[in-house]
Amino acid sequence: MLILEWLTHSWHWSISGLMIAMVLFLMMYFGEKFGVSTSFQTLCSIGGAKKWSSYFNVDWRKHDWLLVFVIGSILGGLIASTLLAPAEAMAIAPELLQDLSQLGIGAPTVGNILPQELFGLSNSSAVLLLMLGGLLVGFGARYAGGCTSGHAITGLSNFQLPSLLAVVGFFIGGLLMTHFLFPFLFNLL
Repeated sequence: MLILEWLTHSWHWSISGLMIAMVLFLMMYFGEKFGVSTSFQTLCSIGGAKKWSSYFNVDWRKHDWLLVFVIGSILGGLIASTLLAPAEAMAIAPELLQDLSQLGIGAPTVGNILPQELFGLSNSSAVLLLMLGGLLVGFGARYAGGCTSGHAITGLSNFQLPSLLAVVGFFIGGLLMTHFLFPFLFNLL
């Protein structure tokens, strides 16, 4: 029980930074690049999308380790949200709660780290929006040559100018989404 209690408490940010740096050094040592968006291309290739587009004509076996990483990330999220869920409600800034309430979104309840209006399976509009958003993010990340983690972590650590431009674009897109598109979409729902 002591280990479970230790795992559920907040850790210092430097631990995450050290772990990310270790993974990056290992990836560079083995000649690999870190990024999850390649799995989108790999899954489409496995599913037969190469019949319709040469973009998906890749040897997915070169990226089979990445599929294991993605599956592990999904399982890790499932374990964290069920077995390691906090016993108290998530602490959220009052300003954010006010902004969310204007959109009809409540605070996360005890045992949930995300608002159910956005991530609950009972809201079919939210599920459809999440699926569409996931598809667009997956396609957009591959079109941009990498996702936020690939560009921001790997690309910037390698001093790549295209990654810097991509990260600036991601940040601008996030601001536009947060302040304009997000309120518009949730006023429609």
